[in-house]
Amino acid sequence: MAICVLSATSLCLIDRRRSFLAASNSLRSRRRRRSSIVCNSEVERRVIRRCSPFLEGVTLKSTTNLATNDWKVVPDIWKSSADKYGDRVALVDPYHEPTSEMTYRQLEQEILDFAEGLRVIGVVPDEKLALFADNSSRWLVADQGIMAMGAINVVRGMRSSDEELLQIYKHSESVALVVESPEFFNRLAKSFISEVDKRFIILLWGEKTLLNSGSIKNIRLFDYKEIIKLGKENRDLLLQSCVEGKDETYETISPDDVATLMYTSGTSGTPKGVMLTHRNLLHQIRNLWEIVPAEPGDIFLSMLPSWHAYERACEYFIFTYGIEQVYTNVKKLKEDLKRYQPQYLISVPLVYETLYSSIQKQISSSSAARRFIALMLINVSLLYMEAKRIYEGKFLLEKQTNHPYIFVFLDWLWARLVAATLCPLHNLALKLVYSKIHSAIGISKAGISGGGSLPNYVDKFFEAIGVRIQNGYGLTESSPVLAARRPACNVLGTVGHPLNHTEIKIIDAENGEVLPDGLKGIVKVRGPQVMKGYFKNPSATSQALDGEGWLNTGDIGWIAPKSFTGRNRECGGMLVLEGRAKDTIVLTTGENIEPSELEDAALRSNLIQQIVVIGQVFLASA
Repeated sequence: MAICVLSATSLCLIDRRRSFLAASNSLRSRRRRRSSIVCNSEVERRVIRRCSPFLEGVTLKSTTNLATNDWKVVPDIWKSSADKYGDRVALVDPYHEPTSEMTYRQLEQEILDFAEGLRVIGVVPDEKLALFADNSSRWLVADQGIMAMGAINVVRGMRSSDEELLQIYKHSESVALVVESPEFFNRLAKSFISEVDKRFIILLWGEKTLLNSGSIKNIRLFDYKEIIKLGKENRDLLLQSCVEGKDETYETISPDDVATLMYTSGTSGTPKGVMLTHRNLLHQIRNLWEIVPAEPGDIFLSMLPSWHAYERACEYFIFTYGIEQVYTNVKKLKEDLKRYQPQYLISVPLVYETLYSSIQKQISSSSAARRFIALMLINVSLLYMEAKRIYEGKFLLEKQTNHPYIFVFLDWLWARLVAATLCPLHNLALKLVYSKIHSAIGISKAGISGGGSLPNYVDKFFEAIGVRIQNGYGLTESSPVLAARRPACNVLGTVGHPLNHTEIKIIDAENGEVLPDGLKGIVKVRGPQVMKGYFKNPSATSQALDGEGWLNTGDIGWIAPKSFTGRNRECGGMLVLEGRAKDTIVLTTGENIEPSELEDAALRSNLIQQIVVIGQVFLASA
């Protein structure tokens, strides 16, 4: 068994702190992985610890043979990043009090301190901590601190209802709560706190004095700074023990250990807690660079909920490339886009639709002459980009074409001539109109869209004005990214090629047979990023995952057929989504209708903000 041996002096100090913080006998009985510690100046006792091998390799030297980027678990990335980008700014959090800015080295140390602080107050590996908070610098530290000491975080945001949070807490078997703020805690105190067993509560932001005093009786309560302080003090003791030449072996977290529980359902029905392992998330970290070729110093704006798998995986990934992440929110997004001029924005379709509407509104409110010129130039750019896609072979076609070579050549030649004719006007538009849009929204490299269907008209508009939008696809159950459009092959209408080591097939919904390229069916996927299963829900797991590891996404799609010539010669192998299988409307004629296409068309009207297309059966009596 892997162990860590501490000096007797260190054990005395640690034992006094633990004695002060120890909970009831029932708590101590759950500490199956730890040996008891007795203060004895003549006896040394062994304490089992579980750690991230590369991250804590400095203090516990048994992992010094690991190479940079030889990550075994997610928190290992912080050691690599601190070594490469130590004094470079990692994150800026301007809208919390106090405002914070941390370098990569500071971020690594804060994560280590938080992880050790959790050990000091009695958290043991495999225990689950509910992390109910929104995105912030301290959320990231808490998330990674929990993972780094071998515990499992159960994540959700403040917008969730009390009933949903209560259900998640109970179903996940969480033992303690890490919460955003006093205001949020006081909201939960009315219906949540008295209903659950909780060993302690950690407050990420704000003062403990603002908490509802009647709700915290007999509960150990810590704020963020206290956990950091406890961790730092204990790490200093451990480091001193190592300097004195003590043996420092320890149990390492396994890549196949569960890192986090992410819930995909609300309060209705049985909750489904997706078990994502360190291996699942590391696949994303290692393979997203092909989609987002980030460089040190690039600025990313972070605005999505951090408990969303999409935001989470992207954050972990970009921090391995020395970027600067700035936290923002919906209210401040427009202002921060102009202020920070980010190279990348990772967001959902609704944000790009909102930006599109804002630009259209600004054009509509301008003078008649300016409005006419702007709309004319935008239409020219739309035609130019369509012709460009045709001659570059990036024009999506559902069916494989076998036209005579002369026809293909003439089609290519015509597209080239159209593009060459419109190119001067397009370049003029870039200088006169689009440059002002660029200065207002930044996004100089790409906007990455995921988490839903990106309307085609929004996709085409941003392409026309010179802002690249790369659409991707994934699910919480797949950590989440399965496929995405690459910068060099950004084919509109698709969600791009599968990620490395990812397999996608289309099956017939009725007989389960694999369909050839170009035919619609149910999308199934397999790869290292696919979840371990649903927590305490074997029946749901067996429905989603078959014996060969294929995940049934429930989405309808098709794979673009390969072609060596013609408009779609660069599109082969790309995935195209049509909607959800459960949403398909079957007409009395037997024809299948996907409501998403009708909804996207209707949403182009300024008079419609939300729409749902449903199927209704009318029965006529004789």
